[in-house]
Amino acid sequence: MTALIPPSLDLASLRAAYRNGLKPSALIAALLERAGDDPQQAWIARMPVERLRAMAQALDAREPDSLPLYGVPFAIKDNIDVEGLPTTAACPDFAHVPERSAEVVERLIAAGALPLGKTNLDQFATGLNGTRSPYGACRNAFDPAYVSGGSSSGSAVAVALGQASFSLGTDTAGSGRVPAAFNNLVGLKPTRGLVSTRGVVPACRSLDTVSIFALTAEDAEQIYAVALGGDGDLGYARAVEPHGFDFGRAPSFRFGVPRAGQLAFFGDADYARLFDETVARLEALGGIRQEIDLQPMLEAARLLYEGPWVAERYHAIREWIEQRPEALLPVIRQIVGGAAPLRSVDAFDAFYRLAELKRIADAVWATVDVVLTPTAGFIPTIEATLADPVRINSDLGHYTNFMNLLDYAAVAVPAGFRADGLPFGVTLFAPAHQDVPLLHLAARCQRALGAPLGATGQALPEPPQTLASAVPSGQVRVAVCGAHLAGLPLNHQLLERGARLVEATHSAPAYRFYALAGGPPFRPGMIRVAEGGAAIEVEVWELPARHFGSFVAGIPAPLGIGKLELADGRWVPGFICEPCGVDGATDITAFGGWRAYMARRG
Repeated sequence: MTALIPPSLDLASLRAAYRNGLKPSALIAALLERAGDDPQQAWIARMPVERLRAMAQALDAREPDSLPLYGVPFAIKDNIDVEGLPTTAACPDFAHVPERSAEVVERLIAAGALPLGKTNLDQFATGLNGTRSPYGACRNAFDPAYVSGGSSSGSAVAVALGQASFSLGTDTAGSGRVPAAFNNLVGLKPTRGLVSTRGVVPACRSLDTVSIFALTAEDAEQIYAVALGGDGDLGYARAVEPHGFDFGRAPSFRFGVPRAGQLAFFGDADYARLFDETVARLEALGGIRQEIDLQPMLEAARLLYEGPWVAERYHAIREWIEQRPEALLPVIRQIVGGAAPLRSVDAFDAFYRLAELKRIADAVWATVDVVLTPTAGFIPTIEATLADPVRINSDLGHYTNFMNLLDYAAVAVPAGFRADGLPFGVTLFAPAHQDVPLLHLAARCQRALGAPLGATGQALPEPPQTLASAVPSGQVRVAVCGAHLAGLPLNHQLLERGARLVEATHSAPAYRFYALAGGPPFRPGMIRVAEGGAAIEVEVWELPARHFGSFVAGIPAPLGIGKLELADGRWVPGFICEPCGVDGATDITAFGGWRAYMARRG
């Protein structure tokens, strides 16, 4: 059975091993043998061996395809409850044993995932570096002299080292992205409110998100699909909404990059070079680059530690900071204690300013689909961080602190390595509910880079053949063949409804093409035929489903929308013509498309 255990714990490799006969109990036995002494100080508590074995053995009796996360081992940040294990939030005096797991943990276990234990973090999730823990500074998976990133430090390191397939963290100001970047992982910071925070020790309850660390973007999407939902009894939950146009899978998309003067690398020339290489890689994938003004977002970021959200951190641990301050690390007391002199009027000043900044920042989405930034501008050593903890931590949040304040979704993606072998990562972000397109684009970026998985040295697996989307798009595709083509007189009817061009292609070679007689001038019609057909030039556009009805209602007879077969065998809604419509029409099939016919016609 040992021979069946895959060298990589990514979901594709693990699923293949299970289909070939591996049992979850055998995998768990192997992982327990590998566990070792934890020199990176990634773990705080392990799941009791007998309990973990019992969970694995219960899965042994089931078919591998019976559960979406069958036998997948995962780790949990120790500010997220797991039934029967202490939750410490990296404060030993705070430790308590919950009677119930956090809702997101329950969802994952119900889907077949196996919880391995609780991971280290910056105390009370306050920090981006991973050194603020009485359980020891968590060390980078590539070089123990460097920080792991935080606050979800152990969650990232455990996955990077191949000790778990994925892990849960939390992300309020970058805690689910910075550790991903520093350990060569994908880190998803979902849209606020979509993944349950019941059973999570709050940092800023209004901003907190449960994040996902994974070896690949495809893995992150599969885990996200299971984790979604819940929290119906909590005030910050929100319903999943369709994500709209999937720029992540489009052959062409628009991406923003900060103006050169707004990029900060804090003296790290390798990170600056690697960011430029990532921009070029996105362009090679079909991205159209546009410089944007990041300043409103950077201003919003400064509010995080200057206004009511510090008071919200204070509120989360008020009992401890007021009655037992000695239980907190000095740096945590210093940061959170800064909220004490804030007044209510200061909070409203910050709320009003944030609303202004969000209006200005959101204007960027009229011109780009996604924004690309470094995840962090540099990576410090543990020694340097301990010597200057507040300034260095602040600098690590340069590109991350504004994200939840402005209600954006984000994915951290591996983007190469410095000359000394330390990883560099970038972040892709977009408006709320764009999580799935972000993950799709992240997958393309990761595969274009082709770097190994985490710190394991294992190659990327082949991409999944089929992967159901975690969230519906809410979009409808329609093939057009005449005046609705890009740049032609009726194309505005699509643009006014928010439509985007997906691809220019051809129909299957099964249609005759006509210039129709009568009615509005210059109307083409496509008729499907059993023989003698040809491939006709078409464009596939995508528009929100809520606008599809009004678009169809404006189409004059004898034209209509039916199913049209494309050259690659796909069927999409598209313009077709009733057979009676060809009476008196001119057969223009030989031109192969409306543009060619119009050009010849003069």
